[in-house]
Amino acid sequence: MTHTARRMFELLEPICLVTYFADECNEELAALGHRTYWDGYFASRAAPLGRVPAQVVHAAFYSFADGEAARHIPSAWETIPPEASLAARERGSAASLRRILGEELADSPGLVRAADLTTEAATNAPTEGRVMYAGMRALPVPGDAVARLWHSATMLREHRGDGHVAALVGARIGGTEAHVLSALEQGIHPPESFGRIHHLPKERLAAVMDGLRERGLVDADGHFTDAGRETKQRVEYLTDELAAAPYEALSPAELDELAAALEPITATLVAAGSQ
Repeated sequence: MTHTARRMFELLEPICLVTYFADECNEELAALGHRTYWDGYFASRAAPLGRVPAQVVHAAFYSFADGEAARHIPSAWETIPPEASLAARERGSAASLRRILGEELADSPGLVRAADLTTEAATNAPTEGRVMYAGMRALPVPGDAVARLWHSATMLREHRGDGHVAALVGARIGGTEAHVLSALEQGIHPPESFGRIHHLPKERLAAVMDGLRERGLVDADGHFTDAGRETKQRVEYLTDELAAAPYEALSPAELDELAAALEPITATLVAAGSQ
């Protein structure tokens, strides 16, 4: 099932990425009155949690630096209800998928079957210890097949993300440190130039790199050590292991059917860069 979890992540992730890469979602959120991309991001992704304070969003999202959530929460909800941002995210994401996939694929029996099986998996995993996943599970599942596929893929993404956070906490890897290790895994050097962290204060990034060096995870030049690479691999393996539970709701034949149904959808999205 660990292999299955990794394979499904690879197939489903391009579906989820339209929310962040394509224009429609950002346009829908901007039309509500969100001033920036990040206002819309925090307002809509955190919305399933309810009107929680920034500290709770920071804890649940995990990967953002101190103070980043507080720049958007709760101010992004003061004039725009969380429910409105959530609905705009779903509308925009479904519209992006329909545009990229085209009418023939978006309206195909294969997509409907992929949506049904993805929903079956996404609604049959334990919620304990899965804050973001539990928030998504509390929402109604859309009736439209394209929106349902996006919604259920996003549920599974948040389920996996909750497990990834648990794996990082267990390895004593903080959010910014996790981005450094991801950058190195992608061959980005120096890792401080990675797009998710390059804007942080230089002193903050220097302190993170110093901490990783002290633990023997990166060397003096900012490259992986063997211990650092092994730590990253352990985190990824545990993330896959913790992400497997939803797929136990499907039989081996259904898992094969789901993979086959998703393959043309994923290939089309990857070719377009999910945008």
